[in-house]
Amino acid sequence: MSGLLLAEFRDPETLVAAARRARQAGLRGLDAHTPFSVPELAEALALPRPRLRPVMLGAGLAAAALVYALCWYSAVIGYPLNLGGRPLNSWPTFLVLSFESGVLAASVTGFLGFFLGTGLPRLHHPVFAARGFARASQDGFFLAVDEPGLEPARLAALLDGLGPLSVRAVEP
Repeated sequence: MSGLLLAEFRDPETLVAAARRARQAGLRGLDAHTPFSVPELAEALALPRPRLRPVMLGAGLAAAALVYALCWYSAVIGYPLNLGGRPLNSWPTFLVLSFESGVLAASVTGFLGFFLGTGLPRLHHPVFAARGFARASQDGFFLAVDEPGLEPARLAALLDGLGPLSVRAVEP
């Protein structure tokens, strides 16, 4: 048995309570599928803070600094042109190109980091084939538990009192 179980709930409050109870029981590999954003769910699932924003900032600043250094080098050292007594280090003109390249580098880093972090382009997950899972985009609230060796009856007993509509194993 793969250990992928899917529990369906009536409303988001019950789903959040079930996620908290499953996490307190020591279950790992928790994931939730809802038709809309549920703010308490990230805390209930104990999701880690995303590390993508600092990486994007670093990539943007590094690219901006590199482009600024290239502009400065080409204007001051590599090919200096003294036109009308203007200074060679005309830094305001370098800022526009540096800013734009920093934004581009941060955007590309964010795009690639998103795809690598989410495991895309994975086009199919076993939970998509589960009976009734299409309702997750309409009115269904699902808790997926990927725990090897966990039986549906044990998960149903753990969620006792919360009234899951169904608890079933998902075939890979």
